[in-house]
Amino acid sequence: MKIAIAPDSFKGSMTALEAATCIERGLKNVLSGISIRKIPMADGGEGTVRAVVEATGGRMLHRTVTGPRGESVRAALGVAGDGQTAVIEMAAASGLALLETHERNPMVTTTYGTGELIRHALRQSVKKLLIGIGGSATNDGGMGMARALGVRFLDSRGKVIPEGGGALKRLHHIDVSGLDPRVRNVTVEAAYDVENPLVGPKGAAAVYAPQKGATPQMVKELDLGLRQLAAVVRESLHKRIATVPGAGAAGGLGGGLIAFLDGTLRPGIDIVIDIVKLPKRIKGCDLVITGEGRMDGQTVFGKTPAGVARVAKEQGIPVIALCGSIGRNARKVHRIGIDAYFWALQELVEETELAKRGPGMLIECAEQVGRFLALQVPGAETVRLVRQTLKTTR
Repeated sequence: MKIAIAPDSFKGSMTALEAATCIERGLKNVLSGISIRKIPMADGGEGTVRAVVEATGGRMLHRTVTGPRGESVRAALGVAGDGQTAVIEMAAASGLALLETHERNPMVTTTYGTGELIRHALRQSVKKLLIGIGGSATNDGGMGMARALGVRFLDSRGKVIPEGGGALKRLHHIDVSGLDPRVRNVTVEAAYDVENPLVGPKGAAAVYAPQKGATPQMVKELDLGLRQLAAVVRESLHKRIATVPGAGAAGGLGGGLIAFLDGTLRPGIDIVIDIVKLPKRIKGCDLVITGEGRMDGQTVFGKTPAGVARVAKEQGIPVIALCGSIGRNARKVHRIGIDAYFWALQELVEETELAKRGPGMLIECAEQVGRFLALQVPGAETVRLVRQTLKTTR
């Protein structure tokens, strides 16, 4: 029996590879003669760099860059195993998790450090940049990122405007003559998990700025700033970014990547599926097991288990999901091809204890799944009976 194990990371507990290894161990505790293919996955959010590196045999790099409030932070980026693709998570340099609650202020926070990570990636002579955009502390439309790569943002008197989303309303002209020329030699894909436009009632400021520390008045100013950015980009660079789905991701970084790096926006899970060659790697498997830290009704909207299930179903392979815990409307995942799900959490566990206790609970959960499979006839007959049972119970 061939089983592919393709989970996301379990936030606060395990990387995607560690989760896959725990599931493998649990299955092998009770099943003999099985063949396992471990395929770490991600959807463009936290854990994407490590998942791509581990799935492709790549390498991690660590660099010191500028944090969202101008402080120095240590951030990681990855190079895929083929040496052609660099992977970046903007949250590693410009993320909300890097700030204490009282430090959050999208009027002044910047994506400059994300631009510095891109500079470091360009030094690796790659041909493609994959940038995960999510978890940001910023609302600067990617101005800081572009500034780190040589773009100048000027007011009506020709003076450089300050960092942060609050300064965008003063923007009058964008000078791209100093843009790092190496940018022209790479393709840029931004992995997003939200489809918000740049501006308006569903835009970056209105929807996400409050959780980054913005007051209602700040939200109005930030939205005005992004509108001004979109107008100047249209005038200076002849690109329209205001209403593009995903342009509002990461405080408008999605729009900035389109404007300044000719980037394209795609759902993160689709990009990762391509990089790790998931369809090819699960071909011929009898069962696919995926998973994530918490499964709920939102899982169906482009999260890792949904993407894995879609690819598996295209090949007619049954799918089981193992997760840390479940939330509201988790049953919706059956509609997207997940035949059954199981959760590992046995009791309430403090977040600080997850890293210690999570792996053991996931191993035990996988073992119970293995025991169920062992009740059937081993080998291909197991799969036939499981498929038949699932069809009659749906």
